[in-house]
Amino acid sequence: MLLRCSAGGLSADGLVASAFVHTPPYGLLLTKASEQAVESLVASWPSGRPLSGVNASGDVARAFASAWQRRTAAAAHLRRRERLYRLGSLVPPRPGPAGRPRVAEAADRDLLVAWIAAFHRDLGDSVGDAARQVDNRLGYGGLTVWEVDGTPVSVAGIAQPVGAMVRVGPVYTPPALRRHGYAGAVTAAVSQAALDAGAREVLLFTDLANPTSNGVYQRLGFVPVEERAVVLFTPVAGSGT
Repeated sequence: MLLRCSAGGLSADGLVASAFVHTPPYGLLLTKASEQAVESLVASWPSGRPLSGVNASGDVARAFASAWQRRTAAAAHLRRRERLYRLGSLVPPRPGPAGRPRVAEAADRDLLVAWIAAFHRDLGDSVGDAARQVDNRLGYGGLTVWEVDGTPVSVAGIAQPVGAMVRVGPVYTPPALRRHGYAGAVTAAVSQAALDAGAREVLLFTDLANPTSNGVYQRLGFVPVEERAVVLFTPVAGSGT
């Protein structure tokens, strides 16, 4: 279920000033929001609808976590800090690594399910239904592998466009194959494909604790936009929230 609402995030002239998206079992994605909007959202949260956490800019995440704790007594802890990037001018790696990109196919499914599950484990996130995630992406050509001598060595995903905006991710290379430039090359490939298809905005998130990936994306031409905090909630037994 996808839930979208302004949740009290209206400016004085009645325009929407904040918004959120919640797709269980994942946490809440929240834009900039006033304290009043945050309090309104927490107060109006549907009873019995579980919430595993919140992803927002640091101040907003702290405000939401504080309000959520007051309502539910849930424990909250910082899981990670992320940075949102927007592509400026794409700068493909030169020289690039050996190999070439290709859109993933059904024959890659089992490998990609294992890789996507490993990607989530590396982040410390719930793996969820990795098979369903892969099947969804394969359905619209949303996964691209970098292959060397016919063997996939890295993968980059891309979300379906919203307007003229697309988001890159996940990007994953197995540990034994890292430090060869594959992740940067496959990210550049999906970014170029998105631009060729008409995208005007190409975005991605990184874990701030990983300086390697942040450096790779900046060299490709991605420009920092904002930093965000991912806060997880541990509900009180029997609370239903």
